[in-house]
Amino acid sequence: MIRVRIDDLAFFDGEAIVRPVNEDLGATTPLLRRLEVAAGPQLHDQLRLQEPLPVGAAVVTSAGALSAQLLVHAVVMSRTEAVTTDSVRRALTSALQRVESWQIKQIAIPPFGLGAGNLEIEESAHVMIGVIAQHVGGARFPEEITLIAETPDEERALSAAVTRSGL
Repeated sequence: MIRVRIDDLAFFDGEAIVRPVNEDLGATTPLLRRLEVAAGPQLHDQLRLQEPLPVGAAVVTSAGALSAQLLVHAVVMSRTEAVTTDSVRRALTSALQRVESWQIKQIAIPPFGLGAGNLEIEESAHVMIGVIAQHVGGARFPEEITLIAETPDEERALSAAVTRSGL
């Protein structure tokens, strides 16, 4: 089941939030920076890496003080690789593989690849829904996906992509 709604990602009450990040697991937009702040210092301590992760990688951590239990961090960009439809596709695919291996039933996902100079919401929605459709066709987890939009434009684009996909 896939739902789309406008909400504050920090208040998602399911098992996990899938979030796009840079190679150091840092936020890629102001919305995601607010999510990090809401998660508190426990999350900050977990986000320290020995080395940057490659674009397309995904890792799971606890969600700190958030209502969700886990965060799945999906690397969409690095210092040398900008956000592209391919990087979004690879990162979300890896994140959904982690969701499957961890048997996470309920996830929330904000739009991937947005921000100044990055993808437009329609392009992001198209890529994301393609990846999600491919994943749910052969996976048991997640059972529920909530796409969390920050604006009405994001909600419209995500809803239209879901409708077009037949999910």
